[in-house]
Amino acid sequence: MAPEAPTPAPPPPPPKIIVIKRKKGGHAGHHGGAWKVAYADFVTAMMALFIVLWLMSADEKVKQEISAFFNNPTGPGKLTGTAAAGTGNALEVPKDDMKKLAEKIQQALLSIPKFQNIKDHVEITVTSDGLRIELLETEAGMFFESGRAQPTETGSELLARLASELGKLPNNLLMEGHTDAKPFSKDGAYSNWELSTDRANAARKLMVASGVRGSQIAQVRGFAERNLRHPEDPEAASNRRISVIVQYLTPSPEEAARAAAAEKKGEPKTEEHKK
Repeated sequence: MAPEAPTPAPPPPPPKIIVIKRKKGGHAGHHGGAWKVAYADFVTAMMALFIVLWLMSADEKVKQEISAFFNNPTGPGKLTGTAAAGTGNALEVPKDDMKKLAEKIQQALLSIPKFQNIKDHVEITVTSDGLRIELLETEAGMFFESGRAQPTETGSELLARLASELGKLPNNLLMEGHTDAKPFSKDGAYSNWELSTDRANAARKLMVASGVRGSQIAQVRGFAERNLRHPEDPEAASNRRISVIVQYLTPSPEEAARAAAAEKKGEPKTEEHKK
């Protein structure tokens, strides 16, 4: 009897198929914008570094102009290149800054060797007309020779120092002369009117020769005794005085027209209109 054939082995089971599902965009969505912020911070830091390096290598004139710009960004002259260019390191003096100008002028006058002896006769006040600088006379005549329109040595030195500071400004100046109530002469040929006007004009000439621009002088006025400083004592020596008034800046006709048109349309005023 023949032997039985061996039973064939069963076939192996088919391999299991494993499917891996991944969510797209999860990782990128969480970190996608962070690098932009870091890069922007880096670029800003590098720009600041380059500006500092440039300022360190700049000459003193450039440093002064940059410093003046940041102290008064709306000012004219070289610092901003506006219509008032050509006045050097000009300082625009709006109404709110007249006190700062008064302090600046007082500091400048301290450089005069004899100023400690005359400081009580120099008065600087902020008024509705502008910054008023008054040189108050004494009985002997401190700033002008007694009865004459000739400045003394002290008066010439003080007016010249004022001119060197005021000549940097874009503001117009008014020159005023005042006297006391004493009649100047009996015949009236040369009265307090002529004396007060001549002294104001003499101050104008000296200041123009010392730094003030001729076009900067808006008016030269003589008041005689009609505007006494001390009405209760009309013959007091301090009624005799020279007044230099730094006027507030006013907009040009073109700027005023643009401001009026913008206001009529309901548009906000620009910085130019506010000057």
